[in-house]
Amino acid sequence: MRIWESNIRKVVPYVPGEQPDKENMIKLNTNENPYPPAPGVRKIMDEFKEDTLRLYPDPCAGMLVKEIANYYKLKPEQVFVGVGSDDVLAMAFMTFFQSKKPILFPEITYSFYDVWAELFNIPYVRCSLADDFSFVIDDYKRENGGIIFPNPNAPTGLCERLETIEKIIKYNQDVIVIVDEAYIDFGGESALSLLDKYENLLVVQTFSKSRSMAGVRIGFAMGSPTLIKYLNDVKYSFNSYTLNRFSLEIGVEAIRDEVYFKSVNEKIISTRERVKNELLQLGFTFPDSKTNFVFATHEKYNAKDIFLALKENNIYVRYFDKPKIHNYLRITIGTDEEMDALLDFLKHYIGK
Repeated sequence: MRIWESNIRKVVPYVPGEQPDKENMIKLNTNENPYPPAPGVRKIMDEFKEDTLRLYPDPCAGMLVKEIANYYKLKPEQVFVGVGSDDVLAMAFMTFFQSKKPILFPEITYSFYDVWAELFNIPYVRCSLADDFSFVIDDYKRENGGIIFPNPNAPTGLCERLETIEKIIKYNQDVIVIVDEAYIDFGGESALSLLDKYENLLVVQTFSKSRSMAGVRIGFAMGSPTLIKYLNDVKYSFNSYTLNRFSLEIGVEAIRDEVYFKSVNEKIISTRERVKNELLQLGFTFPDSKTNFVFATHEKYNAKDIFLALKENNIYVRYFDKPKIHNYLRITIGTDEEMDALLDFLKHYIGK
């Protein structure tokens, strides 16, 4: 090792889903929304004043914060925005997980959590899941420095009941509990209704999935004014100008069009339920997904083999070569036409 390398931080990075760019491919591997953003977003794009790009954006992201607060019936001081929920969550790790005690998160979950913990030198413990991938509440009744988990969970797609979430928060009122709700708009009940009861609760959501804006990178957190102030203090100490002017404007427009937002989600949910039924007929099993993906396994056919066969035919799904889930495929819900192509391939592959 060269001498200067001894002063470099070395980490095992998060590995994002593959981003292929091929003609006629069907991309069902990164949980992107198959439908375009709200129609008003196009209007903003067409009318955007390029000359404003020479100016810094509002560091407070005031116009977007206000719109999000209005939509969720909160005060602006209860909302924090960042460059995708990954940015928001990273800021939350830096801000709230400063204890020498380990933070807790599920053993099978969003694989960025342990990466951030390692990066920021935060001790952590992975809490076991039950055989059906549900949370084991007692595992969160130990001494800790904070708790984070997605609901619905990823990659399992399973959504815990709100009463389960509240039990975890209620038992851990001496630490910050973060509920990562990237997929909540596709099913389940948000923990937002618990904000008034628990000052230590932070709820994080994103525009990437249900609002069809993964390429724009807008995430947000909602919590008590105290938590949001602490988050902003860290943000302004790290990078004060996070969201650019263009993102702020189209973010406002996207959240205003509730009718379009709900219609797209209903379409995805309808397709998801149909696909679940057809996968069952093909012999697949899976947790009852409340997300825009299905986490499926087959008793007779190896998941990695199916993954590779699909890839050879320009159909991309996600495979995780990890303990307990190495025989599962995470399949994003695309358009009806895309899902029909996937199902036709699987019928041929399985011989039905």
